Amino acid sequence: MTIGDYAPVRGLEMYYEVHGTGRPVVLLHGGVLTIGLSFGDLLPELARDRQVIAVELQGHGRTADIDREMTLPELAADVVALLEHLGLERADLFGFGLGGLVALELATAALERVDRLILASTHYRTDGYHEEILDPAQFATSTRMPTEADVREMRETYERLAPEPGHFEQMTAKLSRTVPDIPGWSAEQLRAIPAETLLLFGDNDFVRLEHAVEMAGLIPHSRLGVLPGTTHNELTRRTELVLPMVRSFLG
Repeated sequence: MTIGDYAPVRGLEMYYEVHGTGRPVVLLHGGVLTIGLSFGDLLPELARDRQVIAVELQGHGRTADIDREMTLPELAADVVALLEHLGLERADLFGFGLGGLVALELATAALERVDRLILASTHYRTDGYHEEILDPAQFATSTRMPTEADVREMRETYERLAPEPGHFEQMTAKLSRTVPDIPGWSAEQLRAIPAETLLLFGDNDFVRLEHAVEMAGLIPHSRLGVLPGTTHNELTRRTELVLPMVRSFLG
């Protein structure tokens, strides 16, 4: 059974879906993406033996934006409020891109809420990105950036689902101030994460592989997976590679 609903949390009407039954795992999508664009193929497979709670963050998908910056502490607090709304004290988290940053914020600031942690295409300092990801002058020649087809799909999905479909540029401009300006986390904060953690990256991802290895060395109970021939946007769509690793990790 699938339930799609809105939760009144911290000034938002946050859209979420519940699929399946079992131990809860919360899915947190990437920036400018939605539940479907990030987890469309993975979600039904995970829901075979888990309760999957898929969330659309502030200004994304069916969740309308509000007059508030999209900072990681705010987005993470929204997820905590949703867990409280659903009566859940703890859950596993699976975050991709922006969702991974939100999950990492939760794992460091609200660790009592997190059981197992999956961080896909997630960095812990801004210099974890390849230089071209933060330099608009290099976007056109980068093989790591979303393609024109990817961007068109994001726009069309936003215009189809969003409560204010004409605000795509406003939303992306607002979001573009979030990731480059994150203060990041210290090595000590990563070392203090108690959760079993799976780190997933593409070999042609936004995040430098050296940075990925560094994260794996800092988080005590971590495993690292690198997907061959995979860009950032492709990572969660490589179901044949991601699903076995995620299923094995979640148990």
